[in-house]
Amino acid sequence: MSDSKLPPDLPDRLGFVVEGEARRLLAESELEPDPTLVAEGWERRFIADKQRAEEAMELYRSLGYEVCAIPLRKDDIGPDCDDCQLVMLLNFTTIYTRKKPAEEP
Repeated sequence: MSDSKLPPDLPDRLGFVVEGEARRLLAESELEPDPTLVAEGWERRFIADKQRAEEAMELYRSLGYEVCAIPLRKDDIGPDCDDCQLVMLLNFTTIYTRKKPAEEP
């Protein structure tokens, strides 16, 4: 299978892996909410990958909430969590594009 013919369901399958690792390594009960945001009236809800976060934000907005998304802080990942780098690498992917060269007749 060439790189240009990746299975269309690959992001869904990888998302499941990332979510599982995030739940295992970043137990939400172990994370403290940002005290500055709490003081401003914000409530921490949950951690999600970018796609799921967008879906949840849309839902909360439709329910009348003001919503913000804040990237995880380095302090959110404990000192015993070296493998969390794997989660970050799987969750955040840099995409580059370019135009295909014109085909010769």
